[in-house]
Amino acid sequence: MNSPTRKSTDPFSSAAVVGAGSWGTALTCLLSRAGVPVTLWTKEQAQVDEINRKRTNAGFLPGIRIADTVRATARMEDVAEHPLVVVVVPSRYVRSVAKQLAATGLGREKLLLSCSKGIESGTGLRMSAILKDECPENPVAALSGPNHAEEVAKGLATAAVVGAEHHDHALALQRTLRVPWFRLYTSTDVAGIELGGAIKNVFALAGGIADGLGLGDNAKAALVTRGLAEMVRLGVALGGRSETFFGLSGVGDLVVTCYSEHSRNHRAGRMLGQGVSLDEVMRKMAPMVAEGIPNSESIFDVAHRSGVSTPLIDEIHAVIHKGKDPGEALRDLLARRPRPESDGHPAAI
Repeated sequence: MNSPTRKSTDPFSSAAVVGAGSWGTALTCLLSRAGVPVTLWTKEQAQVDEINRKRTNAGFLPGIRIADTVRATARMEDVAEHPLVVVVVPSRYVRSVAKQLAATGLGREKLLLSCSKGIESGTGLRMSAILKDECPENPVAALSGPNHAEEVAKGLATAAVVGAEHHDHALALQRTLRVPWFRLYTSTDVAGIELGGAIKNVFALAGGIADGLGLGDNAKAALVTRGLAEMVRLGVALGGRSETFFGLSGVGDLVVTCYSEHSRNHRAGRMLGQGVSLDEVMRKMAPMVAEGIPNSESIFDVAHRSGVSTPLIDEIHAVIHKGKDPGEALRDLLARRPRPESDGHPAAI
């Protein structure tokens, strides 16, 4: 007897996670706790051996046991066996990983889920657009939200949002990732979901710098609020819907990354505010990546190509890429010409 045909809204029977950093490992734990067998890919053979033998990934997510149903591999061909492929590598590696996926002869029915946050340098493309560029026959989706890997891996209450080209795929992901402590909402605004997750990285750096400078709560609240204003203006100009930026992947992710010590961008910004050089910050962060550092360049570029006013992004870009003193950047922001808080347009808060 033939097996019944899988409906597009059915949960996925297995998954591959591409990228064994902290977020990739946390998503692997989430999938395994939802009863989904997972193949976890990393290019590092030592990491493969540690996960398969010790059931740990101590360099990225210490103190977390990885389930026996997870198999680590360094072979991209093993990834192509699964109906769901979750891409969770630093943004600068997404295209090279997508090329490797395409080279495996990935079947067109495989769903690619982007969980990387960023904008590609030069092209200005979102992560799911890169996946679609390299794997044009595959459906794509994106997941984002205020989700620290450490808390997700521990099973602490978390919410996120997933968007897909076809809403049935978002529903299938919602069912697949259904566990009591992880609430996943769906959306049709893939662009808005990804843009919020990328743009907030820059403001998380700013939040850390504010703390490093000892500016206090008033300044931090103003920074987050005006950061949201820039996020909405730029995100709408780049194709997102304004309401998405007031949701989990926008203001939710913005708040958690600007205030939490779990945030790599916040930690990097705090060191910069304390006078630590960028090279030293990156050395201390390794092997972790603070996505706001490379993305401050790509987001600055797309903002200027779009003609949107982004004074905070401009100043963070100057601090990161032109060596501007953080204190001077603050003074220049405060000295800007007075203006109304809003001109009445929904995207111009």
